[in-house]
Amino acid sequence: MNRWYGKLLGFIAGWLLLRHPAGGLIGLLIGHAFDAGWVAGGRGGAGGAYRALGLDQEASDEQVDQAYRRLMSQYHPDKVAGAAPELREQAEKRAREINGAYDRIKARRRRS
Repeated sequence: MNRWYGKLLGFIAGWLLLRHPAGGLIGLLIGHAFDAGWVAGGRGGAGGAYRALGLDQEASDEQVDQAYRRLMSQYHPDKVAGAAPELREQAEKRAREINGAYDRIKARRRRS
């Protein structure tokens, strides 16, 4: 299903903010970028979650769980407790990203 309301709202906001038809065109292009998932706030959020786990969107629940466990065993902060502070910080950031991606995928699958 194609989203269209980002384009419409972008067109209206661009026209009103710039008070010129060119503003409408700029807003339309920005709205299209959000609808197409080119921008983080757009529809591409779920795809980013799958990419964070190294999966495609057709992955089964078992594959999602397996990828999550594998990545968390690699990046869990307790695994790198004795490492340099920079490496610990990177591992913690990656672990937060993995946890967030897993939570988004599970929540989306529960809703559908």
